[in-house]
Amino acid sequence: MTKLSVNINKIATLRNARGGNVPDVVRWAIDCERFGADGITVHPRPDERHIRYHDVTDLKKVVTTEFNIEGYPSEDFMKLVLSVRPEQVTLVPDPPGVLTSNAGWDTVNHQSLLQEIISRLKSAGIRTSVFIETDSKMIEHAARCGTDRVELYTESYAIQYPVNRDEAVAPFAQSAIIAHANGLGVNAGHDLSLENLGWFARKVPHLLEVSIGHALISDALYFGMENTIQMYKRKLTVPG
Repeated sequence: MTKLSVNINKIATLRNARGGNVPDVVRWAIDCERFGADGITVHPRPDERHIRYHDVTDLKKVVTTEFNIEGYPSEDFMKLVLSVRPEQVTLVPDPPGVLTSNAGWDTVNHQSLLQEIISRLKSAGIRTSVFIETDSKMIEHAARCGTDRVELYTESYAIQYPVNRDEAVAPFAQSAIIAHANGLGVNAGHDLSLENLGWFARKVPHLLEVSIGHALISDALYFGMENTIQMYKRKLTVPG
């Protein structure tokens, strides 16, 4: 079954808006696992506008499922993840001031950088995933970089889904097949929601994990976190 990793960045955004430690990011991570999440995802950025570096260290002490840390491989980021040693690091090509992840890696032009970074991570026993778009050439070069997995960037799917869900999902299904043929595991994330997740999970083969934050946290405002996590997991168990 496809695993659900809950991105808790938005919990940290809410905390930081007021100061103090409410809501408690660590407590929320523990509860998300208790409610059924298969993993916890965070994306610390250089300005620490949501998840802070010390949050990552604190979370490592309590996360008992899979801890996935996303980010651009700056030296500060690498120092952090090599110290914490999460189960997975997802490499994202974010410039420092970007609002949210908005592109996949160019694995052709950045092959040397990615090979060096991935080698360092794998030497530390950390599984690596590369954030990528549905370009077969980029996926094939991701494999040459030595990554274990790719995370398919699903914004275009989410945008097109209400118009034509078959056309929306087709390139992702094909990309998953190409990734699998190149020995890569397949993750996915960005703008997946209760509305579109089931169809994606039904149509995309070899899907190991989805990472969902903004939509899931927003839904939890209406439905409660425990109920929301179970709703998302049902979409992965009985997709459609």
